Amino acid sequence: MTPRQLKGQLCYTTTMYLAVDVGGTKTLLGCFTSSGELKETVKFKTPVLYHDFRDELEKNVAKLSTNKFVGGCVAIPGRVDRQNGVGIVFGNLPWTNIPIKSDVERIANCPITIENDANLAGLFEARQVADTYKRALYITVSTGIGGVIVNNGKIERPTQDAEIGHMLLEHEGKLMRWEEFASGRAIVAKFGKKASEIDVTDSTAWYIISRNIAVGLIDVIATSVPDVVIVGGGVGSHFAKFGDRLMEELKIYENPLLKLPKIVMATHPEEAVVYGCFEMAKDTYGSHQK
Repeated sequence: MTPRQLKGQLCYTTTMYLAVDVGGTKTLLGCFTSSGELKETVKFKTPVLYHDFRDELEKNVAKLSTNKFVGGCVAIPGRVDRQNGVGIVFGNLPWTNIPIKSDVERIANCPITIENDANLAGLFEARQVADTYKRALYITVSTGIGGVIVNNGKIERPTQDAEIGHMLLEHEGKLMRWEEFASGRAIVAKFGKKASEIDVTDSTAWYIISRNIAVGLIDVIATSVPDVVIVGGGVGSHFAKFGDRLMEELKIYENPLLKLPKIVMATHPEEAVVYGCFEMAKDTYGSHQK
């Protein structure tokens, strides 16, 4: 549907959904049509203090071309109290017990649901392969490591609060959290550069990265038994550099009782969260369309 002019602003005559991806460094706003088309985005630096974030969010929502949403979803990088609409802990942000649902509802003037960011990314990515794979394990390898099981297009509730990046594994002779030696932050600490800056020809670096991902991933595969593993996140966006090596490392642990599923790259490794926001908002508020 074509946009129309109203009071000097560009507005859309179709149903719109608001997506808010709160990141440790950047926050991304997205406006989606009911068909899932991302019509507009606005990005801003995530302030350290929550009251500053709330002010910035209000300013940037006001910049959007539409100010009428049927509903929306906020992605949180941490633990969620879904019943009360509260962000309990925000991972890389020093926020605790934040009533973010009610705050965003006031700012956006629409009903809002909240969810963990890795869960939302997994929801979107699993639905992209749902015709082929019913039970998907989504893993995001970015600043930290997160993941979720999506079964028949729905987030599996027993895994929705799992923190797989915090599994304790033996590494270099001591117990460490998986994400402490296999995440994007760990890659920078070890090699002095981001995954995006490591050349595809650096076989030593990619061997170490693949091995460190594999030792944790095989445990998650063994306990969740997925049909497919989808790798996303900032490091996951470079899957073409290490995917084959990762599969080689995983095969070391394969046995007759532990068969490996298909391992694939996410379709939108760095944007899946905001698309997942749309999926959940549409699931929650789609029946409110007129």
